[in-house]
Amino acid sequence: MNLALSPAIREADPAAPEVLSILTATSPENVAAALLAALGDGGDGLRIVFACDWPQAVRTVPETGGPTDVFDADGALLALRSGSPDGRATLLADDEEGAVALLMPALPDGARHRAVLDAARQRMTELLSLERLGRSVAQFSQAEQVQHALFAIADMAGSDLDMSEMLWELHGIVAGLMYAENFYIVMFDRERAALQFLYFVDAIDSSGPELGSEMALADIERGLTWHLVTGGRPLMGSQESLATQVSGPIRFHGADSLDWLGVPMRRNGEVLGGVVVQSYDQANRFGERERALLSFVADHILTAVERKRSKESLEQRVAERTRQLAEANEDLQKQITERLRAEHLQAALYRIAALANVDESSERFYAQIHEVVGELLNAENFYIALLTDDRRHLEFPYFADTVESPQPQRPLGNGLTEYVIRTGRPLLLDEPEALRMEAGGEFAWSKGAGVPAVSWLGVPLGGQNGVMGMIAMQSYRADFHYDQADCELMTFVSYQIASSLQRRKAAEALKRLNAELEQRVHERTQELREQIAVRERIEAQLKHQVMHDALTRLPNRLYLQDRLDREIALLRRRPDRRFALLYLDVDRFKLFNDSLGHLAGDDVLKEVSQRLSQCVREPDVVARLSGDEFAILLVDIEKPEDACGVAERVQQAMQRPMSIAGRELQTSASIGIAFGDTRYRSTDAILHDADVALYRAKGAGRARHVLFDDSLQRQATDVLALEHELRAALANEEFEPYFQPLVRLGDTRAIGYEALIRWRHPERGILTPDKFLSVAEECGLIEAIDWQMYRAACAAAIPLVKDGGFITLNISPLHFQHDDFDERLLKVTTETGFDPKNLRIEVTEGTLLGDPEAVARILDRLRVACVEAALDDFGTGYSSLGYVHRFPLKMIKIDRSFVDSLGGDRSQRSSAVVGAILALAHSLGIEVVAEGIETEMQRQALVAMGCVYGQGFLFGRPQEPAHYGG
Repeated sequence: MNLALSPAIREADPAAPEVLSILTATSPENVAAALLAALGDGGDGLRIVFACDWPQAVRTVPETGGPTDVFDADGALLALRSGSPDGRATLLADDEEGAVALLMPALPDGARHRAVLDAARQRMTELLSLERLGRSVAQFSQAEQVQHALFAIADMAGSDLDMSEMLWELHGIVAGLMYAENFYIVMFDRERAALQFLYFVDAIDSSGPELGSEMALADIERGLTWHLVTGGRPLMGSQESLATQVSGPIRFHGADSLDWLGVPMRRNGEVLGGVVVQSYDQANRFGERERALLSFVADHILTAVERKRSKESLEQRVAERTRQLAEANEDLQKQITERLRAEHLQAALYRIAALANVDESSERFYAQIHEVVGELLNAENFYIALLTDDRRHLEFPYFADTVESPQPQRPLGNGLTEYVIRTGRPLLLDEPEALRMEAGGEFAWSKGAGVPAVSWLGVPLGGQNGVMGMIAMQSYRADFHYDQADCELMTFVSYQIASSLQRRKAAEALKRLNAELEQRVHERTQELREQIAVRERIEAQLKHQVMHDALTRLPNRLYLQDRLDREIALLRRRPDRRFALLYLDVDRFKLFNDSLGHLAGDDVLKEVSQRLSQCVREPDVVARLSGDEFAILLVDIEKPEDACGVAERVQQAMQRPMSIAGRELQTSASIGIAFGDTRYRSTDAILHDADVALYRAKGAGRARHVLFDDSLQRQATDVLALEHELRAALANEEFEPYFQPLVRLGDTRAIGYEALIRWRHPERGILTPDKFLSVAEECGLIEAIDWQMYRAACAAAIPLVKDGGFITLNISPLHFQHDDFDERLLKVTTETGFDPKNLRIEVTEGTLLGDPEAVARILDRLRVACVEAALDDFGTGYSSLGYVHRFPLKMIKIDRSFVDSLGGDRSQRSSAVVGAILALAHSLGIEVVAEGIETEMQRQALVAMGCVYGQGFLFGRPQEPAHYGG
């Protein structure tokens, strides 16, 4: 041993026994004992107080067991550290890191004991420092072990272990930290005053509580566990010691343990359970270390248990939800089956009803009824029995049976068929029931020589005068019996069969009556010949009536056509003799008719006819064509200006107020003029040109006249040419979709695309809708073009929505006039492979107001099929706020007229409107898209108001699918 000795030790004899025993001591207690021994008689009454982590774990040699030594020693140490001598102690060690040793009381000054004191100071300082270092290493090792244990507990909470396996693993982890052979975990529900033992292992007590079951807290009242969860404080020690730690008595349950340690598990200050270990062995006792360790681990055990319980609860809820969904699916399948059955039944009833109108033989008629019934249930053996007109006999117009032969007509008896007709109720029988009823005198049932029926079903046929007959089915197979459901079904079908039979009888009776009538007509022919002369006399009068309007007494269309034919024929002979046709109608005549009534409207027409007649010469013709349409034929005029002059006189005459139904009305007329020359070969041609000029006059604002010329002819020709090209484009599939993105305004990321139609014209290139849609609507091609567009858009958009999003299709109001529109649209998605959940349709407010109930039904069915609806151009219609809540809408699109002025002079008013729309949509749970965004200022204004989505040229113009990678 190489020791650095102090000068006092070197001056004394280092090899002196007392110094050497101090320097070679291996523990602070040994140093203290050697020092006291070296002091000899002077050491009587002395004691040495020391600690490696002052003032914690202070020890005394010799042991006194009193706190006074520690208190005095601590006071003396403070005085010595301040440099003041203190008679209470001599300082042996103080490294300012917790290693302190004091000799108490202090020795008097002198060199007598200097050597042993210096040796004691040196050795005590070294050993206390080593002891502190050892404790630090042990504490670090223990902390690392605890940390690993906590990590393991946290991992188990998220593992696939069930609760019992996890708790067994938790027991193992706790046992690795401390003695825990006897260990249990209990949960506490304060509101229900109940306990649940999650885990219980005890080497001695084999009759522990039932795991997982709930136990009333009163069942273990005043027990250790009861005190633990109700007191909320850790309890540790022997039974005697535990009695001093609780208030009130203790009732011990189970085996008597030598040492017991329990700590509560808390969450937010509330006791939720406890963790307990107990020992029956003197060698395994619990101390402060175990209590602190178990208290620390208990919180993590509670977290693990709660997480595991939450996971198991979630799994149970998922399983329960899965079960509920399975039950709902089963119910839905039953509903579908029932609906298909109902549809099948409805189709059968339609077919039976239609048979009454088919001109076929009676044999074929009854055979088809048998065929329809056979599609609903087993009708291999089937017959129809009807009462004769005198209701005394029974006839069998149809009889199909695999065993029995067709039955001839017979008088009414007491058989099964007569029983059904007599009672007017359906009858379902098997052989034992038939024998029982026969024994009761209900009917006479004779098997005859044939094979008896195993099951028999008969249903009466009701007529206007009571039961008219019955239909019956029978089975000879032991493996097939009719049941009550078959009886109810045939009862329902019998009503339609009876109705068809009555209608067919009525039709046959009508044929007989027609034959009789033809005979009577033939007989009357001779009489009618005698009346022909009389009819010829009045023919001239009838012709005049046919050629003139009954209301206004003016010539009608037939008369005008006849005159035009003559004028055109005369024009061919005399090209210099011209004529003109004025085609006119009364502006707003329908308003007069609707407001004042048809009688007042007739008075208006009479007044108009009189004024028109006053504006022409004697040879000219004023005719009423239909409704409020009139025509004036001007004959023998020189130039078109003359016809225009007459038109001006007519308009002046029409503008004079007229008194009708006690009210003064202001009228006007629109006039189209066609000037007759050699180019006309038919009346239809000049009527057409005059009608085109009239249409142009009404389109220009009414109360004016237009002369047909070459420009109108070219426009009409262009429309016809465009119509022809549209038909060819439809056949060649030249219509294709362009897509414009709908974006999230915050990050401008596309969430969907609006499909917009384009026409790839073979000569004029890409045409926008304004170049052709109006003509398509007029010529009735718009619906066919739409369906071609829908199909192309769905096919082209599949790559665009493969990662999510949707496309929108603009739907014309015409489509909602067809109740099967949703079925056709879903068929398009099926044929193109497009997922319906990625499809939305855009409708206008005018569409919603056309037939609200029908539109709502179609939109509801589309929503069930995952196709959502968007309301386009929101805010420009008639009743936006009043109707938007009535329809199943996913999205509304704010019209661009409100977006254009954002950031401008009208920004405040537009912002108020947009804000109101956003609030409405938010309250109804509807998404909002702002249309027509073209500037960053508009985007920022919309974002500030809370608008999430937008669309416009700022984010992109309509492009081909390939532009977006489609």
